[in-house]
Amino acid sequence: MNCIPSTGSSPMKGGDGPYSYTHNSSFQRQGVETAKALINEDIAEKLDINELISSSSSSSKVFSIADLGCSVGPNTIIVVENIMDSVKLKYQSFGPNNQGALEFQVFFNDLPSNDFNVLFKSLPSSDRQYFAAGVPGRFQVRLFPKASLHFVHCSYALHWLSKIPKELVDKTSPAWNKGRICFTNASNYVREAYSTQFGKDMESFLNARAQELVCGGLMALTILCLPEVISGKCLALGLNDLLEACLNEMVEEGVLSEDMVDSFNLPQYYASKQEVVSLIERNLCFSIERMEPLVRPPRNGMAPSVESTISAFRAVAEELLVSHFGNDIIDELFGRFKKKVVESSILSKSADNPGMLELYVLLKRKVD
Repeated sequence: MNCIPSTGSSPMKGGDGPYSYTHNSSFQRQGVETAKALINEDIAEKLDINELISSSSSSSKVFSIADLGCSVGPNTIIVVENIMDSVKLKYQSFGPNNQGALEFQVFFNDLPSNDFNVLFKSLPSSDRQYFAAGVPGRFQVRLFPKASLHFVHCSYALHWLSKIPKELVDKTSPAWNKGRICFTNASNYVREAYSTQFGKDMESFLNARAQELVCGGLMALTILCLPEVISGKCLALGLNDLLEACLNEMVEEGVLSEDMVDSFNLPQYYASKQEVVSLIERNLCFSIERMEPLVRPPRNGMAPSVESTISAFRAVAEELLVSHFGNDIIDELFGRFKKKVVESSILSKSADNPGMLELYVLLKRKVD
């Protein structure tokens, strides 16, 4: 097997199987449900809908929505239908002349290898109140014509990097991340390399959206960030550590080559809140209309189950692992991973731990 360094993020696991993202995205779904009320408030208070669509020359007024990093559903459908319903209420609030005059165009974006077939099959088959289109491509670059979007949404996707910093796999670099697969517990050089790449990706993301959004258009983001105090109980970081331990164990037993593991790094970076704020303010094209953490219902001491944790982690990571290591070792790898999760106390310790900061950010495109 050739040792090919991982170059960037991969899509969530498609299909309809037991490890598919469709059946293992309840964490993201609860976040989407929690953010619905915030989006509803923001559309009601911040969206100047008459101004946004007044430039349309046709008798039919079209409101365009894009969900970036949509994956395969059903979460993305919940998101766009909530946005659409909120915009309808805002539009109709201006009087009877606005009843029924607004049409919606929804763009679902993800990587070209995303399972769009599953997504399209999950769209409402009847009485769908919007026109739908898939837009393949990385959201760090331009995807749409200038000033063509009114509302952009992106949740649980911006921590994925467009590529792995090359320093991490360069044996001559001080940032060579030997024996590790992420930036946590690594050297400051490694963290700086990850942070720099995240900054480049965010700059590209914001620049692209600044061109695509109409002036006054809104963008709602939910970004996974590091908490102010990093805890060993944080589930996401702890699971990455266990995966790393499994891979190194397989090297020791001769199942995987050392070079293959040394050339693998997770294309994920969890920024601090301040990093996010600084990058947005540096861009100059957006005003920060709201920024606050999502507050989920308390778990009341109930730890997530081992099976649900493994399945959710596999739905996110499997395609990335297959692209680097091949498919042959995946079942063995996750068998070892499950054993380590059971042997650790990570789930019980995370029962009441806030884990990652889920930062909700509403941005408005400034007038040029």
